[in-house]
Amino acid sequence: MAIDIGISEADRKSIVDGLSHLLADTYVLYLKTHNFHWNVTGPAFRTLHLMFEEQYNELALAVDSIAERIRALGFPAPGTYTTYARLSAIKEEEGVPPANDMIKQLVEGQEAVVRTARSLFPLLDKVSDEPTADLLTQRMQIHEKTAWMLRSLLENQ
Repeated sequence: MAIDIGISEADRKSIVDGLSHLLADTYVLYLKTHNFHWNVTGPAFRTLHLMFEEQYNELALAVDSIAERIRALGFPAPGTYTTYARLSAIKEEEGVPPANDMIKQLVEGQEAVVRTARSLFPLLDKVSDEPTADLLTQRMQIHEKTAWMLRSLLENQ
């Protein structure tokens, strides 16, 4: 059955293309955060281990929300590592960096997700896609706050 929500198929496809990049960024950041949770060491181990766990749990919920929005717009959500690696602006970490480098990489990842989300707003405004704009606004608030908290760990070092 055809979708008739007041946004053309071409515009929905353009939105989904952007959301697919956001989904990929979010999933790669989830994987990186989970990896760092498992492998962090040093004097701040407990603090970082718990903080990273909170963050990857939040990101796991986020990927579902983003994928469901893609589906609501009438397109399949990407769901493979190969696709995510191609679409994401965030690069995987092959090794186990020191804790401070982990924090820096996660700040950069959080900020990359914000930039990807922000890039969609001109199209969303043009076609009045308030549900997607609402989702992105919520995501941006979470990622900006998380980046701030992570950056705070690097103060006075």
